[in-house]
Amino acid sequence: MNNEEIDLLNPPSTNFSMMDYDCAYIPGKLVRMNYKYVAQASKKFATAVVARGWRRFGKYFVHPICHGCTECKSVRIEVKDFTYSKSQKKSFNRNSDTEIIVQNPTMTQAHLDLYNKYHAHKNETDDWQHRNISQREYHENFVDGAHDFGKEVLYIIDDKLVGVDLIDILDDGISSIYFYYDPDYSRLSLGTYSLLYQIQLAQILELPWIYLGYWVEGCKSFAYKEKFQPQEILEGFPAVSKEPLWELWANKR
Repeated sequence: MNNEEIDLLNPPSTNFSMMDYDCAYIPGKLVRMNYKYVAQASKKFATAVVARGWRRFGKYFVHPICHGCTECKSVRIEVKDFTYSKSQKKSFNRNSDTEIIVQNPTMTQAHLDLYNKYHAHKNETDDWQHRNISQREYHENFVDGAHDFGKEVLYIIDDKLVGVDLIDILDDGISSIYFYYDPDYSRLSLGTYSLLYQIQLAQILELPWIYLGYWVEGCKSFAYKEKFQPQEILEGFPAVSKEPLWELWANKR
């Protein structure tokens, strides 16, 4: 590894952790997150840390460091051997009239209204904590820090924004950051469709992986991830100087 590669993998950053707070995935558990603030992250750096279990929100790269708990496992879909289930094929058919736009992340009133509508719905149906997001918070989390690799995928029906998928297009795959949609269009299974589109996009770009973030055994919010196979799973969060040891999902079940 030459000096330039070392510099790209170790950009100037600020490291810190937050105080513990209630875990949204496992009742009775507390969460502590490790943060790395990187003002100018390269695609090479983002690729390296996402492949080692980190997540990006804005200019912050994060992963959990919870005391006495290692239940969060990173998972990724193997694009080359992915096969569609019958229900996934139906999702494609239901969205035949959906317009898709891939572009640099933006923030409009339509984005904010849709984000808040989605989270108000999840508060009612799944007891998610909810308060309306501010323009500053949305920009910091989903627009800032995108550089040349962060994108948004807009889903539009009859000129109306009905879904927004935030992704990073990295050197070895696509990292799923966050997806939200209009609950009035739940019948279209937009969450499933958005992930199928990511797989299709990765195939076009000849990228081998879709990084899905974390999976927790028994967590309802992550159950959908098991439906996209084959997958690999990663234990822990190795340093960029060490190779991540991904294993086939089937070997860990």
